[in-house]
Amino acid sequence: MLTPIPSRRRLLGAAAVATLTWPLSGRTAPPSDPAAWARLQAEARGQTVRFNAWAGSDRINAWIQWAAGELQRRHGVTLQHVRITDAAEVVRRVRAEKAAGRAEGSVDLVWINGENFLTMKREGLLFGPWAESLPGFAAVDVQGKPTVRLDFAEPTEGLEAPWGMAQLTFQAESRRVPQPPADLAALIAWARANPGRFTYPRPPAFHGTTFVKQVLLESLSPADRGVLARPRRAEDFARITAPLWAALDALHPHLWRQGRQFPASAAVMRQMLGDGELWISLTFNPNDAAGDIAAGTLPDTIVSYQHAGGTVGNTHFVAIPFNAPARAGAQVVADFFLSPLAQARKADIRHWGDPTVLALDRLAPAERALFPAAGAVPGAVRREAPVLPEPHGSWVEPIEQAWLQRYGR
Repeated sequence: MLTPIPSRRRLLGAAAVATLTWPLSGRTAPPSDPAAWARLQAEARGQTVRFNAWAGSDRINAWIQWAAGELQRRHGVTLQHVRITDAAEVVRRVRAEKAAGRAEGSVDLVWINGENFLTMKREGLLFGPWAESLPGFAAVDVQGKPTVRLDFAEPTEGLEAPWGMAQLTFQAESRRVPQPPADLAALIAWARANPGRFTYPRPPAFHGTTFVKQVLLESLSPADRGVLARPRRAEDFARITAPLWAALDALHPHLWRQGRQFPASAAVMRQMLGDGELWISLTFNPNDAAGDIAAGTLPDTIVSYQHAGGTVGNTHFVAIPFNAPARAGAQVVADFFLSPLAQARKADIRHWGDPTVLALDRLAPAERALFPAAGAVPGAVRREAPVLPEPHGSWVEPIEQAWLQRYGR
């Protein structure tokens, strides 16, 4: 798996407290003021930025180490990778520091999205706004990728900087599936005709929950999809999720092991796809199959595709806690992460394969040339589908709990 998204754990109970606005401190340079940005860069020189980031991928860890070398050489900033397994760990730590009155905390920058961002925003645990003042933000594709300003339907309001894109993508063995199903109805029909050859991970595993959200979005009318973009109201839940359960009831009898058991993760499914046990699998990185084919862990007959009407997608971000000591350095790091050099290396399947947040048509020709061409390697998505924005983070845990009650035994 090339692009994990930091884990979204169950922090919404804490997020129900009243929204707080922590006093803003530190310097944030407006993009129209190069002199102010130069002063911030000078302040950052010599700082150590403790970057709390998921460490479950050798490729991602190597990319962060590469970035650390570039930041030291270009800006005199030391990037220290604090390896974590779950971004919720950082939320708990920063919350405890705030409760203890610690003006200088233990985290300067954190890789985050989803419920964890919602919690930190509502509890006043974030520094900012700062993200849209970065010089590099001018090249972010805010029109074509609306989720760069919406984190699980929650406006980012400059409190986190986009770092990479993710979108639900299906993978098929082309010798067995010459015409992959183009939507949910076609997938259900295909599963009925090919029993046992598709499944999805058991929620609350991230990829399993993402597939369930995809089924929900494809089952709803456009008007009802709009309800998902707002914080959940208890009175809406049964009506909005009824089409989801109907679709899953139709699909489950035709899944691997008749839907009575589910794989633990997308990594397990990838192995099952490679072994021929599954003919269709799924991932949340459009470049996963291309990377696995290049690494020799999947055959080159695997193709990647997305449902024609769109698949659920989101952006992952970096954020600065309210009490980060190295705020200037953290902003310089986030700006470097948005540079064409860093984004192109991150998009390269040899290094990570994480889709860019930049609008390539805004870049100079030499900068555009750094990026791999779309669909240029075996296993890459040939025709990108629209992104369906994530439901608001407040819907996630209730949907997972309802799924477990229905199908988890």
